[in-house]
Amino acid sequence: MDFDQPVPRQLKAVDSASLFRLAARACERGLSQEMDPAWVRANAAPDGTHYWWPALWHSLSHRPDVPRQLRCELLITLGAGGHVMSLLDVLPDDFAPLPRVTSCGEGTQVSRLFDRALSVREWILREGEGAGLS
Repeated sequence: MDFDQPVPRQLKAVDSASLFRLAARACERGLSQEMDPAWVRANAAPDGTHYWWPALWHSLSHRPDVPRQLRCELLITLGAGGHVMSLLDVLPDDFAPLPRVTSCGEGTQVSRLFDRALSVREWILREGEGAGLS
């Protein structure tokens, strides 16, 4: 993938197994924006569809050994119902083969979900408050 090109404007949809794999890869590679794979496995719907929207190119100037990556907005379908939004960095070679959303209707619905979803942090704080935690 040529990094002089603009950020790809492709909404991607993945199953939970792919989400788990990509979250683990981000941690293994030490990418800047990563998610705890244990949290993802514990909270993502096992049979859910999760959506990726590339936001920007990201590189680590202090770590030239780490390739440039796409910072993606990620909409996670929760096992308990609902959705949360997070960011996750992914290498272009991992992003490119993910299945594209081609339905305009599905894209519109996902856009609305992105707009309304709590961030993972907000969701965790809300869940903690609901459990009597501070």
